[in-house]
Amino acid sequence: MSLLSILTPTYNRADNLETLFGSLCAQTNKDFEWWVVDDGSTDNTEQTVKSFIPQAQFPIHYIYKENGGKHTALNAAIPQITSELTMIVDSDDTLTHDAVETIYYYHGKYADYPGLCGYVFLKQSQDGVISGKQFVPDERIASYAAVRINGDDTHADKAEVLYTRCLQEFPFPEFPGEKFLGEDVVWLQMGRTYPMVHINHVIYLFIYRGDGLTRNRRRHNIASPQGCTYRAALYMEKDIKLRYRIKATLQYLIYGRFAGKKLRTLMHMAKYKLWLVVLIVPAQLIYVVWNHKYK
Repeated sequence: MSLLSILTPTYNRADNLETLFGSLCAQTNKDFEWWVVDDGSTDNTEQTVKSFIPQAQFPIHYIYKENGGKHTALNAAIPQITSELTMIVDSDDTLTHDAVETIYYYHGKYADYPGLCGYVFLKQSQDGVISGKQFVPDERIASYAAVRINGDDTHADKAEVLYTRCLQEFPFPEFPGEKFLGEDVVWLQMGRTYPMVHINHVIYLFIYRGDGLTRNRRRHNIASPQGCTYRAALYMEKDIKLRYRIKATLQYLIYGRFAGKKLRTLMHMAKYKLWLVVLIVPAQLIYVVWNHKYK
């Protein structure tokens, strides 16, 4: 059994998987396992992944499930992973050649630090631009909320390498009929229990595609309003900077409306009610505009 599993959820990305596989084959340390979860693809994803197996110098595990969204694909695989660490790598992205070696180095450095849930590294675009901010100080040990949200780095993507047991402790919530849920739902809850080490080292190379989840986030959010209402409630807690609590309260009201929930139900469900009362009218106006524009 390897110390590290690389977990790739995928949907109709067979061609991209070949590029990712190439970056895995180029690793300076090949002591890892690759888990590919096929979220109901209709292309030749299965044949492509199985063609990799005899070529690879590392174990490859293939799981097929009916289409349900990235978070449900992660939920399908994580309970089966037995390695100590898990890293999620999207099917249209790649790793630097020293990614696994770098992960092993920092894990060796911090493995005895009590209570960690994992490590956070930098992501870089294919044209060399780092996503979001670098960490100050380097190797800062703190929560997701403290570093990423209250540090005003909420729109950036980072490369999380997490203890598998922590991912198993905090599965992604699933809502019937909804196929989109931001991964920060889990990072935020996990970070309220366990800190992470934040490291200024690029190990992940990304590309945002026009048909990807990131560039179509608002449409996906509106199509998955229950999950977005749930996420907004997590951001309304008092450990979050006020500006983001206000934004989350607006989202809670807006997506709650898209989910068909009545205002009195949303008020009853909410832990903090003052900002709900203040923001009812602007939230209703935004809902009307978004409903016209996106639906």
